[in-house]
Amino acid sequence: MEQVQIGIIGGSGLYDMAEVTDRSEVTLQTPFGDPSGPYVIGTLRGKRVAFLARHGTGHRFSPSELNFRANIYGMKLLGVDYILSASAVGSLKEELKPLDIVVPDQFIDRTRGRISTFFGTDWWRTSRSRIPSAGR
Repeated sequence: MEQVQIGIIGGSGLYDMAEVTDRSEVTLQTPFGDPSGPYVIGTLRGKRVAFLARHGTGHRFSPSELNFRANIYGMKLLGVDYILSASAVGSLKEELKPLDIVVPDQFIDRTRGRISTFFGTDWWRTSRSRIPSAGR
């Protein structure tokens, strides 16, 4: 399987990227189940990329139905190191107009009704804290 370094996840309204050339589709299975659809491997402005429509072709999955763990794990299987993810969201700030591009410095996932982590319920038993504990 071809390895690519850049992954692009298209949000609502971004189901395909016409500029991607030399395309092939890859269907993957992951330990987390099926991703939203096939990954499109191709060339975008001289770089090999993997593209995935987050909600599936034709927006088949609502935010709480899509399998984000399978989507991200599939990118890992393809060798992706960097993921660019586009989302169509609103804002309460008048200075942010439709079609503006914003790079967030914080992210709060308010999606409900789905698993919210790659780790199981006992993740804390096997993970190590990065914060040193004095005298323990």
